[in-house]
Amino acid sequence: MAVVAMWKCDRDGSMFSDKKDADAHDKMLELAEAFSELLTQHSSINEQDAEQLGLLLSRNKEHLMAACKGKPEALSEISTEDAASNVTPLAAKS
Repeated sequence: MAVVAMWKCDRDGSMFSDKKDADAHDKMLELAEAFSELLTQHSSINEQDAEQLGLLLSRNKEHLMAACKGKPEALSEISTEDAASNVTPLAAKS
């Protein structure tokens, strides 16, 4: 029987076969949590919607950074599939 090393994400329990992917996923979830907290503290948005928006913003941080640096057209590159979907934590990669 072969042994396969797996890494478990601290925040949502997702499993990854690559440590780099697990760390990146964990950092994405950490940023999403920070966005969610910001949204709930400074608006009347409910917690579930804040979490969904936090994940959307976190997954698309490169586009957001480009838009903040003077390229608002970068936001149009965010896939409408991701923007319109009910955002949930990523499934484990195999």
